[in-house]
Amino acid sequence: MSGGTIVGAMIDHAHDLASVREATDRLLTAAAELDNAALAEPSRLPGWSRGHVLAHLARNADALVNVLAGRPMYESAEARDADIARDAARPLDVHLADLRESAARFQEEGARPADWSRKVELRNGVVDEAARIPFRRLIEVELHHVDLGVGYELEDLPDEFVRREIQFLADRFSGNSAVPPVTLTGNNGHSLRTGGTEGTPVTVGGPAWDLLGWLAGRRNGTALEVSGGPLPALPPL
Repeated sequence: MSGGTIVGAMIDHAHDLASVREATDRLLTAAAELDNAALAEPSRLPGWSRGHVLAHLARNADALVNVLAGRPMYESAEARDADIARDAARPLDVHLADLRESAARFQEEGARPADWSRKVELRNGVVDEAARIPFRRLIEVELHHVDLGVGYELEDLPDEFVRREIQFLADRFSGNSAVPPVTLTGNNGHSLRTGGTEGTPVTVGGPAWDLLGWLAGRRNGTALEVSGGPLPALPPL
């Protein structure tokens, strides 16, 4: 995989649903190689075991079904956290069945005839187009597969996903006053702007997967080239 361009792409929910299916299959294949002891070991996410990651992925699928169906994403933040804590210690076969079944429910909801241009509400008052929900699910599956720490790395992510997730995160940090003006540059010369308007402008460049890792809080950015000032500290996602 090359460093890749970092420009975005048009949203095609059917294409993204197919990508979610493929990414889920990769995740399930990798998870099936684990055992109950490995599930109890720490993931790359602070405070979460691998079981926590798998439990979250299953419940997130159902939460996004709720979003597409016009229901609240989660009953509450407390209920979301309690469900993950409750399910984390389950045996591997139970985790795998839950992941398959919840993924199937998400695909079934995504296959329903619908107005994909409609607005839907996620957590914390976030509003988005329905057509972007499959890509949001793809983000969950791909990044949390990396978080499992089972040999699937940022460099293994599909090029298209890396490009689009960088754009997604750049959009997310755009206008954030806690981040100085930042220009992101890929190895092929394409660039994106993000951050706020106050402070010294900084340019951050490098391979696309390293940019993604920094933006997504999965890498500390030491592999990136920074000019104009120090590497900015990004607020948590």
